[in-house]
Amino acid sequence: ESWPYEAIPVDLFVTKRLGFHGGLRFTDSNGNLVYYTVKKSVGKTDDYFKRKLLLDSSGNELVSLDRKGGGSWRGECKTDEQQQQPIFFFTTERTANEFNRSEFKIIVKDSNREEMSEFEMRGSPLKRACTIYKHDSIVAETSLMYRIGVGKLFVPRSRFRVTLFPGFHQSLSSSLVAAFVVLYFDGRKLWI
Repeated sequence: ESWPYEAIPVDLFVTKRLGFHGGLRFTDSNGNLVYYTVKKSVGKTDDYFKRKLLLDSSGNELVSLDRKGGGSWRGECKTDEQQQQPIFFFTTERTANEFNRSEFKIIVKDSNREEMSEFEMRGSPLKRACTIYKHDSIVAETSLMYRIGVGKLFVPRSRFRVTLFPGFHQSLSSSLVAAFVVLYFDGRKLWI
C-alpha cells in the first residue's frame, strides 16, 4: 500500500503501547489508526515472541517479521489472500549497536529472490532518531515531537513522528517503512 501523495512529506505518529503485549501504533495526522504491531509466538523457544506482525487498521497482516538473532531479521510483505507467495521480502543485518547509535543494512528482494533495493537505517534509539537511506537519498526519518504553549510542554518519549519524504513510494511502501521502524526500535525496554 502506498500513499497517494507525491509532492509533500507525509507524517505518521508512532506511540509505544505499554504492557506485556505492547507494540507500536502508527496513526495519521487526524489520529486515525493506520498500522499496529502484535507479537506472535513461534514454536517452542527461549525467545517466546520471535515474530512480529504489522497489521493495518482492519487487522489484516501486511508484514511478517521474524527475528533471526544478533540483530538480524527477515520480513515478508504480504499480498492479497488469493496469492500465496509474498510480493517481496527483506533481510536486515545490524552493522552497529552501541548505547547511543544503531545501524542496519537492509536488502529488499522480490518474490523471485532477485535483489531489488538496498537501504540503510542509522540513528539513535535513545533520541527516537532514525533515518532510512536509499543510497544518498533520505526515504524517511523519525524524530521526537515537541510542543510549545501552556499545558503542552510535555510530550512523552513513547510518542514520536515518522516523516516519509516525497518519492518514497517509488522505492518502497509506507507499510515497509513502518516495518523498518518496528525493527529499529525492537528490544528497547527504556521508553522514558
